[in-house]
Amino acid sequence: MSTRRSQPRRLTRRLTQLYGGLALYGASSALLVRSGLGLEPWNVLHQGLAELTGLSMGVVLTLTGAAVLLLWIPLRQRPGLGTVSNVLVIGAAMDATLAVVPDAGGAVARITFLTAGIVLNGMATGLYIAARFGPGPRDGLMTGLNRRTGLSVRLVRTAVEITVVVTGFALGGTVGVGTLLYAVAIGPLAQLFLRVFAVPAAPPGSTVVATGQPREAILRR
Repeated sequence: MSTRRSQPRRLTRRLTQLYGGLALYGASSALLVRSGLGLEPWNVLHQGLAELTGLSMGVVLTLTGAAVLLLWIPLRQRPGLGTVSNVLVIGAAMDATLAVVPDAGGAVARITFLTAGIVLNGMATGLYIAARFGPGPRDGLMTGLNRRTGLSVRLVRTAVEITVVVTGFALGGTVGVGTLLYAVAIGPLAQLFLRVFAVPAAPPGSTVVATGQPREAILRR
């Protein structure tokens, strides 16, 4: 009986972590934009495409996520609730934050935005991955390429992210010290918050929804 009562609470917690984490991810990425000190690799590309098309970064992020999700088809990847939610929520949260948070006005504000953006991004990563509803589109692309090519996830990730950074920079995306700091810090931060927000495994015989392996869904490591 106690197991049955705990199942709705566990699912509620997982859903809260999923959507809270995705919203926080978009908001933290917006802080990195406003810092002007450099963006995470994929957002360098998103910003460059936004400059090219005149669309908002959030809209570009959403459209790019949907396009990447189409690449899952030949890779035989299966999306989960977290995958689809990733496409829909992060871009909207980013645009909402950009609408109310102005550019940082001085060195102290820029460093504060950068630091807060990186730390909160790590927290967001831990929140939504620990919910175990499946990887984001870009993460599934990495793991799918890993399985299809036999190359290591690290090598595939590095090659893809160098490509998106170079392309985004050529289109006008911001690369700076923040890009380097993000690359160095996000892995340890994500691992820390994965432990902090880990959801206890469901007991044997219980019904679980859309579980996934957190190790396959790390956004940046």
